[in-house]
Amino acid sequence: MGDVEVSERRRIEGSFSSFKIIPINDDDDTLHSEGTNFSPVDDDVVVDEKKDTDVVKEIDSLLPITESRKGNAYTAAFHLLSSGIGTPALVLPFAFTSLGWSWGIVVLTVIFAWRLYTMWLLVHLHETVNGTRYSRYLQLAILAFGKKLGKCLSIFPTMYLSGGTCVMSIIAGGRTLQLFYNTICENDQHCLHKSLSGAQWFLVFVCLAILIAQFFPNLNSLAWVSFVGSILGVTYFTMIWALSIAKGRPNGVTYNPSDNVTTTMAQFRAVLNGVAIVAIAFRGHNLVLEIQGTLPTNPKHPTKTRMWRGVIASYSFVAMCVFPLAIGGYWAYGNMMPANGIMGAIAKYHQESTPKWLIGTIYMMVVIQCLCSFQIYAMPVFDNLERIYVSRHLKACPRWVRSFIKLFFGGLTYFISVAFPFLGSLAAFVGGIALPLSLVYPCFMWISIKKPQRNSLMYWLNMFLGCLGILISVVQVAGALWNLVIDKLDANFFNP
Repeated sequence: MGDVEVSERRRIEGSFSSFKIIPINDDDDTLHSEGTNFSPVDDDVVVDEKKDTDVVKEIDSLLPITESRKGNAYTAAFHLLSSGIGTPALVLPFAFTSLGWSWGIVVLTVIFAWRLYTMWLLVHLHETVNGTRYSRYLQLAILAFGKKLGKCLSIFPTMYLSGGTCVMSIIAGGRTLQLFYNTICENDQHCLHKSLSGAQWFLVFVCLAILIAQFFPNLNSLAWVSFVGSILGVTYFTMIWALSIAKGRPNGVTYNPSDNVTTTMAQFRAVLNGVAIVAIAFRGHNLVLEIQGTLPTNPKHPTKTRMWRGVIASYSFVAMCVFPLAIGGYWAYGNMMPANGIMGAIAKYHQESTPKWLIGTIYMMVVIQCLCSFQIYAMPVFDNLERIYVSRHLKACPRWVRSFIKLFFGGLTYFISVAFPFLGSLAAFVGGIALPLSLVYPCFMWISIKKPQRNSLMYWLNMFLGCLGILISVVQVAGALWNLVIDKLDANFFNP
């Protein structure tokens, strides 16, 4: 292929002697179209291309995600770990009540390995051989699928996983704050009577989240926030599954999935729900390229090496948290596991026998970890909103504009969380729509960008996983709708 490119270049030079060969700037922060390092262009085109490239480079350097490229493998690992684990994984033991021991472990392992593989694909697609970097998922989707199709496929999933996760953090954090207050009050009715309403607890959480956001202008500056979120996330996950095992199994625990259902159709519906719970328990794929965008690069040291080290480190801790919690939680409670997950099981079976300070400590860790993950998931939204101002004025957003953007986003997410406090019940449905972003698109992106040979292992592996991911997504959405119809969604609008 190299000889063909050289001969083609010589043919072009000979045919267009008035054209000049101008080297394209390969600076790591420059976003330009993929191609060879030299392009035959005339003087006017060179000026226009350099001007456009400089404008894009200037805009990129002023936006929160790519404003600072001083990260390293450690900061990447903290970002990935803080954003990768959260309250959705606490429901994993309930998935085992419909899948059972064998299939539960198999499904959990397969989806974990699948997500780790697609993350490897994204890490290696972030930076091309000529130095072009794609530091946002939307940019890579447009490169792979074209402008119209790329936007159509990726805008909703990425914005939902960013803004939607922030809304879920408000709901989970606000309710956990209320549980913490009730734990402190114990049986003091006068204290309990003074408790805030659900909407007010949500407001307390979102005010704290936006206050924290004011002190961190870009994604790289959130490294210490992610470090705190990572430590607390791993700690409370470990405390929860260790506490469940230490307390022992309640009387009457069974492990036969058929004990919870009476018909074959009900069992099939429960299995679909279990697979959906496992599929949405892992998260963070919509932030991989953004996190990798905070790493510095040069031709001798591309970002993929350091980023992959961060991925391996973070996912090792994710596995250490998720697998013991799912398996240990199911061992402790079996089919008696409530639908709201292992935290509900501890409150139901061990509330009186567990020290209040321990329960209160776990609740506070959950709240702080939700505050930390809120910052990471909000950053792509801040980046998109600031891009509007930066593109028009070609200068960094003033402090008051950034503050207004964050206040606007906080108000919007607060309104959605209060208006739709039942969004957790829709997680399986909307998560199924967003699932291709992590299981499907990276596989097809690799085929479209890398263009492996049709008879190669990488081609057929990615084609198989991509098609299987589409099937799983469709089945998950259908199963979620089925569950919503059968279980009759409790749509408590404006009543958190």
